[in-house]
Amino acid sequence: MKPVGTSTGSNGLKRRLRLSDAVLIGLGSMIGAGIFAALGPAAAAAGSGLLIALALAVVVAYCNATSSARLAALYPQSGGTYVYGRERLGPFWGYLAGWAFVVGKTASCAAMALTVGAYACPGQANAVAVAAVVALTALNYTGVQKSAWLTRVIVALVMAVLAAVVTVCLTSGAADTVRLGIGAGLTLGGTLQAAGMLFFAFAGYARIATLGEEVIDPARTIPRAIPIALAITLAVYVAVAVAVLSVLGPDQLAHTTAPLTDAVRAAGIPALAPAVRVGAAVAALGSLLALILGVSRTTLAMARDHCLPRALAAVHPRFGVPHHAELAVGAVVALLAATVDIRGAIGFSSFGVLAYYAVANASAWTLAPAEGRPPRIVPVIGLTGCVALACTLPLASVLTGAAILAAGAAIYALQKVTTDRSRN
Repeated sequence: MKPVGTSTGSNGLKRRLRLSDAVLIGLGSMIGAGIFAALGPAAAAAGSGLLIALALAVVVAYCNATSSARLAALYPQSGGTYVYGRERLGPFWGYLAGWAFVVGKTASCAAMALTVGAYACPGQANAVAVAAVVALTALNYTGVQKSAWLTRVIVALVMAVLAAVVTVCLTSGAADTVRLGIGAGLTLGGTLQAAGMLFFAFAGYARIATLGEEVIDPARTIPRAIPIALAITLAVYVAVAVAVLSVLGPDQLAHTTAPLTDAVRAAGIPALAPAVRVGAAVAALGSLLALILGVSRTTLAMARDHCLPRALAAVHPRFGVPHHAELAVGAVVALLAATVDIRGAIGFSSFGVLAYYAVANASAWTLAPAEGRPPRIVPVIGLTGCVALACTLPLASVLTGAAILAAGAAIYALQKVTTDRSRN
């Protein structure tokens, strides 16, 4: 296959993001609300196997990141796995990956917006969520550089809050390393389900790849930015998980909806709880900002190929952003944020993202050595892991996700039949 060119045409986006910007956008996506919210549900599923589940999520995330980085260097276009699947496996698989990403990540946007509302103003969570979506959509509309700058501020604040939580927990008298041990209730199914939930928090590196058309020297920058962002996120998540587990233990952690807030209270520093709440709200804003960026860019790529309405491919002549796609995504997310349940949104989003990365790993398998193919074991583990984690998510998420993918496939088939008839 011939690599997609790196130059931008009249309908292309402007390359403005450097290595540091790309890394920070990935961090803003990964070091987000997931670490504030996912530990509790994951502990409920895995019990004392929470750290094992985290390790499994990391392995799958690493394989996915490696496959995505090699493909992004070869195809530095907006769209991520939508482009990779189309170029390596055929139009249908590219479409299915793009469909899974857009639908799944739109649900994830709603979940992050609702997390902002839940922490910032619990009594008016939906209204605050909608306001956050409107504000960030407006920011993205004015240019990706402003979004990268805000992400830098958000990441710095959230990292400071997480560092304070880890320090307080590990230095308190309530910390006990015995709570980190493996208990008798460990099950394979529960551990895999927890890994699927925790994977939700690691999936943000896709934002780096989907912004490929706006990255300076993408063939060099993207393969460097993705592993750097993933490694930093891994170090942070392991530290936070160990700190919170050592104070709360798996049983108490499984029954909390605000694990980091409860952890600092159990550590004897309740005064830090308000700062943790602020950090959670800001982290969710960072994730929401990067998610809207990624979904709008994949929407742009699919619209260019007539898989979505062509009007969504428009690029603003002044700001150089896909403004129609951003407005459309913002409107849908705002509607969802006003109506959906956060837990259902997260579960469905995880299924969609895992399906998306399954296509990425299958695409990476087809690379030749001269095209930068990763070791064969990497896409094999990545693909197998994605399928296994997706199938062990809560049943409602699996059924809903499978139904949405089937609907996407049916739409593709209908479009193909219509196109073939018009040609004949």
